[in-house]
Amino acid sequence: MNLDLYTTLRVAVDAGVARITLDNPPVNVLSGTMIRELHDVLGALEDDDSVRVIVFSSADPEFFLAHVDIHILDEMDDLQAIADRNPDANLFQGVGELLRHQPQVTIVKLAGTARAGGAEFVAAADMTFAVRETAGIGQSEVLMGIVPGGGGTQYLRERVGRNRALELLLTGDLVDADTAAAYGWINRAVPAAELDAFVDQVAERIAALSPRLIGAAKRLVPPTDLSDGLRAENDAWAELVSGDLPARLMAGALEHGAQTPAGERDLESVMRRVAADL
Repeated sequence: MNLDLYTTLRVAVDAGVARITLDNPPVNVLSGTMIRELHDVLGALEDDDSVRVIVFSSADPEFFLAHVDIHILDEMDDLQAIADRNPDANLFQGVGELLRHQPQVTIVKLAGTARAGGAEFVAAADMTFAVRETAGIGQSEVLMGIVPGGGGTQYLRERVGRNRALELLLTGDLVDADTAAAYGWINRAVPAAELDAFVDQVAERIAALSPRLIGAAKRLVPPTDLSDGLRAENDAWAELVSGDLPARLMAGALEHGAQTPAGERDLESVMRRVAADL
């Protein structure tokens, strides 16, 4: 694994813990390049018994993963080879399924915002610990006139239950860390001053265990088989995203600053203004 080849990830491995920093400025969108690099690094780590825990964080304290890159729909043909690696999931769902089936324990350290594909990434990881004061998470695809296409409908239902999943899917609201923890979307909210030490302690305690013990625990608490639900989600997403309204909403989002720090800070309000103007 040549760590110098990555352009959107920074990877460091020490004492059984791989720390992967997501670094795709200006707002850490989940781009085609990042998807390729995540497949590469997780594939390389899969058979590495010396690594027992993978911790994901962001180079940008304000944005963990803003969402999937709006421009990625123009790259789909070039990304087909990546999508074909998992016949039971589409390109976006494939990222979450990689995380859910990774043999190592996967932990997200969430200091900033994770919307849409970013929220799906958070829900797919084994554990998430978030900063009480600044973290926010939202399954916001409805603001673009679509349903989630990266596993969000299935991951949310499993994490928070049907009633809360429908609330989060249909409002697109960005919720704070305490609410996300109360709903079961993340493990817990932690004060900002304590997050690094807390996550390090969790990661190091798990990394001190034998690979066989970690593997046994993950086999005994396996990820649910969501294949049918993921196929249904993909079909619904594909039908909606090919329509006229999502294209207009996405174009309007970009015109009003989406994928820039200023536009992403209050994306929900931006998108409601865009929708009102259509």
